[in-house]
Amino acid sequence: MTERKPPGVSFESFVDKQIREASERGEFRSLPGFGKPLPDDSAPYDELWWIRGKMHSEGASVLPPSLALRKEAEDAEAAVTAAVSESQVRRILGEINTKIAEALLRPPAGPPLNLKPFDVEAAVARWKAERSHP
Repeated sequence: MTERKPPGVSFESFVDKQIREASERGEFRSLPGFGKPLPDDSAPYDELWWIRGKMHSEGASVLPPSLALRKEAEDAEAAVTAAVSESQVRRILGEINTKIAEALLRPPAGPPLNLKPFDVEAAVARWKAERSHP
């Protein structure tokens, strides 16, 4: 769109004509998000919207390491509930216990960790008890 606005034509009508002609040629069909609804605009304006969007798309966390580990421990507990085998329960708890043990040796930045390693045997016993009672 290197065409210049002709003299005597209002800017708005010139732009509207350019948009309409481009739409008729199908130039907007290849744009990302074509055919999808616009994002919700009722939220208050956020100056850092693009940073938050980029972090979300990249899977980055804004939580301090100690809070991220707490969240990971909660997710591990949920994964244990959904586990289909005892070995899966042991693997899930073994992985999170390793991370908790490392964090206890070298406390991460942020709020206190307030975690202790999971008792794997007690968790396996609870898991088995939940499976035996329908």
